[in-house]
Amino acid sequence: MNTRDLVLVALFAAIIVVLGLVPPIMLPFNVPISAQTLGVMLAGVILGAKRGALAPVLVIILVAIGLPVLSGGRGGLAVFAGPTVGFLIGWVPGAYVTGQIAERFGKPAMDALPQTLGFFAASVIGGIVVVYLFGIGYLAFGAGLGLSKAFMGSLAFIPGDLIKAAIAALAGRAVMVGYPLLPHRA
Repeated sequence: MNTRDLVLVALFAAIIVVLGLVPPIMLPFNVPISAQTLGVMLAGVILGAKRGALAPVLVIILVAIGLPVLSGGRGGLAVFAGPTVGFLIGWVPGAYVTGQIAERFGKPAMDALPQTLGFFAASVIGGIVVVYLFGIGYLAFGAGLGLSKAFMGSLAFIPGDLIKAAIAALAGRAVMVGYPLLPHRA
């Protein structure tokens, strides 16, 4: 990795942290949607697999050393004992998978619609499906909630995550047109 890559990883870690400062948006049925997973999707879509996955790794390190960088000002080792730690850990493979898929659709010469749809698919598969696999898995087995309860409880967050995936796809396309970072992978 060169200096440029390190700066981009730190920048996207900072974006993830800043998105944690955005107050949660309340959906019907009192479901709070935080914006931090948008940062994870953006990291994968814009930076690609390797650099994109390193951004949430850096955020997790900041959490572990006690900085209050998660939504709601949470941080410290106690976060890793909570029932939602699977979602946090899922950020890393989620960003990686998002980046892997986005790299296939990150050719600057591609038309806008296929590229944007590819970025949306990448965000949904990596930023939602993969993150939810880790999160629901830990809720079900690590926290002893049971698979059906964990799955059903997580369904309420899907509409907000689909909106975040659409935002990530549009932002990825805009960055690709204005300043293509993705083709310059580490």
